Amino acid sequence: MANLVEATTQQQFEDFLAKAGKCLTVVYFQAAWAPQCGQMNEVMAELAKEHAHTTFVKLEAEAVPEVSEKYEISSVPTFLFFKGGEKVDSLDGAHAPELTKKVQRLAVSEGPGGASEGSGADLNQRLKKLLNAAPCMLFMKGSPQEPRCGFSRQIVALLKEHKIQFSSFDILSDEEVRQGLKTYSNWPTYPQLYANGELVGGLDIVKELAESGELENTCPKAVTLEHRLKTIINQSTVMLFMKGKKEAARCGFSRQLLELLNGTGVDYDTFDILQDEEVRQGLKTYSNWPTYPQLYVKGELIGGLDIVKELKESGELVSVLKGE
Repeated sequence: MANLVEATTQQQFEDFLAKAGKCLTVVYFQAAWAPQCGQMNEVMAELAKEHAHTTFVKLEAEAVPEVSEKYEISSVPTFLFFKGGEKVDSLDGAHAPELTKKVQRLAVSEGPGGASEGSGADLNQRLKKLLNAAPCMLFMKGSPQEPRCGFSRQIVALLKEHKIQFSSFDILSDEEVRQGLKTYSNWPTYPQLYANGELVGGLDIVKELAESGELENTCPKAVTLEHRLKTIINQSTVMLFMKGKKEAARCGFSRQLLELLNGTGVDYDTFDILQDEEVRQGLKTYSNWPTYPQLYVKGELIGGLDIVKELKESGELVSVLKGE
């Protein structure tokens, strides 16, 4: 795969960045001894197939210490995103969905020349998608964890104080969005807050709404844990809550249950409880079932490995999975 390469020296790393020009380069700092890196190797390979104009660079963090030290890499896996030789974003940890999202966002509208090929209409479509990516969207400098300006810091604090659930977009990571959104919304400054795709305003307006008690009505409130669990359980007709994921179970019981499900030919989805402590603990109480894996069909708990084994032995498993 021509766009998935390995850098073994600092010079190679710099050459790859220079060659990519303004196109996106994703640099993956990894270590052979770290098991979580094995999974991300597969994710990188898949992303490289999908994004032909993006360069994916693998780099053994300890083998090229000059680069790791320069970018203050303290753990693996870590991903850095570059455009035009400049770092525009980063991601720590083995978070495949988040990595995929960032690559899709940063690589959008890139062509072989390295420049953005998006027309004004394409940009407007992209902005609409971003505005509606969550019921409450904040366009800010930096991230909620690390705001990069005082106004952004204040608006994040206000939203958290009022328990507003929101997603955010770092306008410093994308100049096209940063400039385009000002025109699109006819609002010249940041941060900007949107509810259900409509502009609410900047910090001053959010302050006024908070003071008048209207902020909670303007923005969707955070969902309760019970509502969140119900939503996840009903994501698919057959849902398996397990340790690990469909492609890589992280415990023997989960692996055995996957094998039983795979043998039925029935479609199912999985949720990795190791990635979400709130769900892991909350679901035990919600379902009054203390262990994992847990299997649900049409939102109802079927049980764990022993019950699924019994259903298989009695010949009832397929009909139960189909909700018959």
